[in-house]
Amino acid sequence: MIWLSGGPSHFETFDPKPNAPAEIRGEFQTIQTKVPGTVFSENMVRLAAIADKFSVVRSVKHNQNNHGAGNHYMMTGSPTRIPVSCGAFVSFHPSMGSVVSSQRGAENGLPPYFSLPSQTRSGGPNFLGARHAPFVVADDPNSKTFQVRDVTIPNILTDARAVRRRRIRDDLDSLNRFQDRATADPVLGSDENYQQALSLVTSATAQKAFEIGREPEAVRERFGRNALGQRALLARRLVQAGVPFVTINNGGWDHHSNIFPRFKTQGRELESVVATLIEDLDERGMLDTTLVVVMGEFGRTPKITTLPGSKTPGRDHWSSAMSILVAGCGTPPGQIVGATDKNGYTAVESIYGPENLVSSVYLKLGIDPNTIVYNRVGRPIHLVSDDRPIKELMG
Repeated sequence: MIWLSGGPSHFETFDPKPNAPAEIRGEFQTIQTKVPGTVFSENMVRLAAIADKFSVVRSVKHNQNNHGAGNHYMMTGSPTRIPVSCGAFVSFHPSMGSVVSSQRGAENGLPPYFSLPSQTRSGGPNFLGARHAPFVVADDPNSKTFQVRDVTIPNILTDARAVRRRRIRDDLDSLNRFQDRATADPVLGSDENYQQALSLVTSATAQKAFEIGREPEAVRERFGRNALGQRALLARRLVQAGVPFVTINNGGWDHHSNIFPRFKTQGRELESVVATLIEDLDERGMLDTTLVVVMGEFGRTPKITTLPGSKTPGRDHWSSAMSILVAGCGTPPGQIVGATDKNGYTAVESIYGPENLVSSVYLKLGIDPNTIVYNRVGRPIHLVSDDRPIKELMG
């Protein structure tokens, strides 16, 4: 998942409105894609050229028009239980990554859920527990000094000494411990983290996955010698090593101002990286079994405005329309799912909610979205409130 934090504009990406009034259509022209009759914004040059390899959903909408609530709804498939502020970092329900971690696990000593370079606002495990929180790789893989911290045994700790420490800990852990699910004993979470860390530092496969310098220089150049490109490459390496869920948290999409210059740089960097990732997975025979999702918490307002105190125009938050790219894992390619009205105000055809998108992700990853899990007080909770997927994505 490439998460575009802030909410990317659907107008400047996959749902341009060339016949709308100037104050809606914006500065950019449209370009034809490889799929006849489908146009994207002129910023999406490389993605337009491979539009036959992915689908775009134009008809997901919801009613959470601020960052805190929008993040939560899109990341979990569950609306917030109470009103939250725009700047809130909230968790009332496990995120997709944490659910996949709990249902799928991982191989080769690697954590099942990674987030690069930070956890998203609502990307945590909630009641699923600490072991299903994301492993965060904060460093920039494009840096010459890139390293994943604290994943190797310190040189000062000999093998024999490490064994003795483990035996002492095992002896202590054999003692009876009061366990109360309602209080979520933090020591249990510490134990889970310890076991994950031990598996990680002793796994040769895990260590190898982090060594992005093993990639041929031509491959690294192709992904782009920037933080986003190299994180996408690292994500591919992690998936190859058996990690079932990786989030790339890419910020800066809250374009209340300066939207058009930003899309000429940020937008084109993004689309080049996404196109490369899809092509790379396809060439390696991985696209059939790897799902790629690119989205944010909502779209942007149809009307362009210049806010007080700002010198450049932008678009505000808008949850009634957005565009989501979905590729791989059996997704029928080359299609546009749903539609917005002529001015991009709202989804009007094949309308879906975040629950349906999340259900689609779970089904593609072999998880029944109707699965019931239990919170800290033993209350049964469905993974999503509506387990119907976006049928057009299911093939």
